[in-house]
Amino acid sequence: MAHQINQACVEACNACADACDHCSTACLHEQDVKMMAKCIALDMDCAAICRLAAGFMARGSDFASQLCQLCATVCDACGEECAKHKHQHCQDCAVACNRCADECRRMAAA
Repeated sequence: MAHQINQACVEACNACADACDHCSTACLHEQDVKMMAKCIALDMDCAAICRLAAGFMARGSDFASQLCQLCATVCDACGEECAKHKHQHCQDCAVACNRCADECRRMAAA
């Protein structure tokens, strides 16, 4: 039942994690990988916390709301960094991060 209540947030978290995984892998293939280091690190952090938040919501954890607040903060940081890069994978990731941050804030406020 808990996963149905927060379904939009769970889906946004899973989509964001997937976008971050794709972005970090694609960044590793860019010509100037060193320039992409912060993006890659944030992608990895963001993917991990998004998957964790989705699991907490699916289980109906008492800590899901608090974790989603932190997830929104990490998504904001990742989205901001990705938006600085012209690569399509970064731009797509920034969109997914912003959507996830919005959904996590909505969930945490409920």
